[in-house]
This record gives sequence, structure tokens and C-alpha cells, in this order.
Amino acid sequence: MWLGVGFALLAGMLWGLVFLVPLLLPEYPAALLAMARYLAFGLLCLPLAWLDWGALRRLTRADWLTALKLAAVGNLAYYTLLASSIQGTGGPLTTLIIGTLPVLIAIAANQRNAERDGLLPWRRLMLPLGIMLLGIGLVNQAEMTRLLQQPDASLTAYALGALLALGALACWTWYPLRNADWLRQHPDRNPRVWATAQGLATLPMALCGFALVWAWMALSGSTFPMPFGPDPLFFLSLMLALGLFASWCGILCWNQASKRLPTALAGQLIVFETVAALIYIFWWRGEWPQGLTIAGMALLLLGVWLALRIRPVAAPRPAQV
Repeated sequence: MWLGVGFALLAGMLWGLVFLVPLLLPEYPAALLAMARYLAFGLLCLPLAWLDWGALRRLTRADWLTALKLAAVGNLAYYTLLASSIQGTGGPLTTLIIGTLPVLIAIAANQRNAERDGLLPWRRLMLPLGIMLLGIGLVNQAEMTRLLQQPDASLTAYALGALLALGALACWTWYPLRNADWLRQHPDRNPRVWATAQGLATLPMALCGFALVWAWMALSGSTFPMPFGPDPLFFLSLMLALGLFASWCGILCWNQASKRLPTALAGQLIVFETVAALIYIFWWRGEWPQGLTIAGMALLLLGVWLALRIRPVAAPRPAQV
């Protein structure tokens, strides 16, 4: 189990980077960031596919269809919504809305996967989930206070960013559940190969999406310098870093964790992404988090620690009629 926790921790640290990049490139449209990130991911998977060609050929049409769905929802749609939200809220609010993922996934997985993974007793699960929600609330309170103190604060942009974050939340509540389903149904498949397959499935969609963004910018009369914006070297460096580390390596680590842990428990470990993202954002701001924020982060980690102490039990079988 602890190896799975280690993989989830590493995935969270890598995924936390995706919250920072929209702040490093505030002048870049969110859709362009999303398409470029996953275009880089797909291109990086081409040489990796050559190494795993034999294993990739074993994937069926149904497997590739699943990879396409995961890529469309969990990659392109999720990051477009996420980057748009971060640019509207400044980062921490979006991070904290996405931070409810551990709670949502744990509840959904405990309900739908109990027979496969075992049931995490609800009475014991409520305490760590409640502590995580309290931690999320404390950080959000601190960020709302900070926003209202700024003279140029826009509650409209903040509210729109929150709505976009809810859309991203829906995408990434679905993704780990469906991804874990495939991995558990194919225990003989290498998680690395499945990460590469998702990258290959993402590539044509990201290429078309990048072309559409370019066409839209041209038709709308935008002065934004396409294809790589006002700082091409910095932009390309960040996209390649996200494609390799946050996408391929992050998915690989998460696949390894998903094969080793019950989905209800693995879902709670996405909190590592939230904590890592907050650390990166405050580092970028060049400031220490406020007391409420520190308390909230501590509660998030406490909730995870308590959740890890819960052992699944056999799910009760439905009564025979």
C-alpha cells in the first residue's frame, strides 16, 4: 500500500505544476495553453510508443476508445477549464475547488466500487472527509479576504473563475474513476503503456484544437502573435516540461497508484496535488501563506493521514430473492 501512496504523492507533486503555469503565462489564452501542453504530451509519446509498440498493438478498439474519452475529458477539457479559472481567480480558489476532489472521488468510489475494492466504512470515513472539507473552507476564507482587500478586485471574474473550476472538477471526478476501472480490468497491462496510449490518443485532438485556436485568433482580429506568443522560448520550455513531467510522468505515477490502492483511498490522495499547487503558487507570489491557509493545508494532510489508517472491509452482498 505504501508504494501506492508514494506514487500518488509523486503524481500530486507533478500535477501541482499545472496550476502555476497559467500564472507564469497570464497573457496566453487558456485554450492555447491546454492545446499546446497536450500537443507536447502527444509528441513526446511518439518515441515512447516505438519502445512499447508490441504492447500497444495488444490494445483493442474498445481500449483506444476509452483512451480517447479519457484524453478528451481528463486532459483537454479539464485543463482548458482549469487554466481559464486560474487566470480569473489568481490560483488558490481554483486550487481549493479542485481540492474537493478527494472527497467527491472517495464518496463516489466507495459507492460504486465497494464490491471490487472493498468498502471503506462510512462512519470511519466521515471524519477524515470532514476534516478535509474544513481545511478547504479555511483556505477559501483566507483567499476571499485577500481578494476583497485588493482595489482592483473583480468579484465577477472571481465568480466566473469559480464556475469554470466546477466544470474542471466534474471532468476530473470522472477521469480517475474511469481510468481506475480500466486498470483494474486489465491487471496484466503495464501502466506505462496505458499512459503512452493516452498521450497518443490526445495528439490528434490537441493538434486539431491548436489549429482551431489559431484560426479563431486570426478570424477575431486578435493581435496575439501566433503560434507561440510573445515569449516563444519560455512558452515552449514550459509546454515541454508540462508534457513530460505533469502529463506523461504524472499519469504514469497515478496509474501505478491506481493499480495498488482502492479507488476510494487513491481518490483522497489527490489532495497531494492541492497542497503542492498551493506551495508552488505562494512561492511564485513570493509570500508566506496566512495563518488560515497554513491551518487549512495542515487539516488537508491530517485528513489524508486519518484516511490511510482505514482498512477496507468486504462489501455486504445484496440479499438473494
